[in-house]
Amino acid sequence: MVNYGPSYIAAAVASIGGVLFGFDLGVMANVLTMESYRAFFNNYPKSRDGIVVSILILGSFLGSLVGGPSSDRLGRKITIMLGAIIFTVGATIQGFSVSLGMLITGRFFSGLAVGLLTQSIPNYQSELSAPEIRGRLVSLQQFAITIGIMVSFWIGIAVKASTSITGNTEWRLPFFIQICPAAILLISMFFMPYSPRWLVYNGREDEALVVLAKLRASGNTSDPDVIEELENIKQMHKLEKELEMGGISNNNYQSDNSINSQPKSVSNNKQVSYFDLLKYPLRRRLILGVLTQMFQQLTGINVIMYYAPEIFKQAGLGGSNSNNSENIATGINGIVNVLFTIPAVLYVDKWGRRKTLIAGACVCGLSYLILAISIAAGTSTYINSAGESVTEMTNKAALIFAIFSVYTFVASFAISWGPVAWIYPAEIFPMSIRSKGTSITTAVNWGSNFFLSLVSPILISKFRHFFYLVFFVFMLLAAITIYLFFPETKSATLEEIDMIFQGPVWVKKSQHKE
Repeated sequence: MVNYGPSYIAAAVASIGGVLFGFDLGVMANVLTMESYRAFFNNYPKSRDGIVVSILILGSFLGSLVGGPSSDRLGRKITIMLGAIIFTVGATIQGFSVSLGMLITGRFFSGLAVGLLTQSIPNYQSELSAPEIRGRLVSLQQFAITIGIMVSFWIGIAVKASTSITGNTEWRLPFFIQICPAAILLISMFFMPYSPRWLVYNGREDEALVVLAKLRASGNTSDPDVIEELENIKQMHKLEKELEMGGISNNNYQSDNSINSQPKSVSNNKQVSYFDLLKYPLRRRLILGVLTQMFQQLTGINVIMYYAPEIFKQAGLGGSNSNNSENIATGINGIVNVLFTIPAVLYVDKWGRRKTLIAGACVCGLSYLILAISIAAGTSTYINSAGESVTEMTNKAALIFAIFSVYTFVASFAISWGPVAWIYPAEIFPMSIRSKGTSITTAVNWGSNFFLSLVSPILISKFRHFFYLVFFVFMLLAAITIYLFFPETKSATLEEIDMIFQGPVWVKKSQHKE
């Protein structure tokens, strides 16, 4: 009987990196509203908040690109540990900041770490898991992100409410607390195994056998299933090297498409490069991975999470205390995000990637449509004393539908695009180029995030609720794209997925394990 316990432990430990990312998001959101923070930095214009926040996204973009070569050379495990170290440096700099420039520098370091972690953790989790639980293990990172956001939110509330934490300690303390999960990740990963596939691809097959035995068979290196899995990994490594060397084409596989199919020719060693991702047959996988990460950001999750407090404020929650209404909105959204990620963790391997993404896109899009209609039907516009145009929601029924649509959107994102957008890219690339492939797809995620963070405030200010219809169209496009072009990968080994992508670009339902 297979023992999945060690795999769960290793994947859960690695997912602490997701806590770091979520924690940072929540911490910064709270710190920016603290009067002590504003006073220390001479009440700089709020327009500079965008620089303070977005510098982490820029760092994450660069970190994800660095993560590819680092994961290949140092290994997934060491790259995760490196990310924990860099994050600790960033959090320390932020906590000790004496100028805005120093704070921004610290956040850039934290961003580099987050980029390294979001690129390497899904690969690590994917490569050590058995096919039947791979989606569950990789989705732990997204679950950890939601936990980090929620915990940091409540820490911020506790710090604000405390009478003993005053002055600059109020905003410095949350930054220093970030060091705790980073230290736990660094120390714990020291005791975790290397990726068995990375070991094989680096000529350390004996170590890979020991690791697989610990992950699958309580350390029994003679277990036939362990030996078979190792042989499959070794065979795929040999086959990939032949493909890299240009000695065979995809038509040279045996007709049964078996993992044990032998290549017909052998050539000299040749290292794969980023340029190989732009060539047939890897180009298709790169496009699908990029689309997955891009569509995750085009769900508009960050836009909704950012503007939800304003919607709730207009709904009258919290009375005259705007901070209270913002706290209610953020708190409930955080709880919904965590709770609805749990079903994805438990059942994504049963549901499959395609069905989950298509259903998620449909519900997210419908939520945007209801939100836009509710705001359009329930708002009135007037000119205030400053001569500014102000729009307020006055129809209570419309307000209820708007609030409901926000929560429905967050729930549907949490159960679908939140975790699955990290799972799919981590499993579709061949081992020889997986790190490079996911470094590109992760960078696209952060690049899309950065772009939306810049243009969304401008577009929402100009187009108001009509802007939400843009995301409705994006989600409709996402659902159609997934249905037509994305093959199902659930329950397949990482080696079998290579064979799945030998099929036609135009996906037919009959080709999937649905």
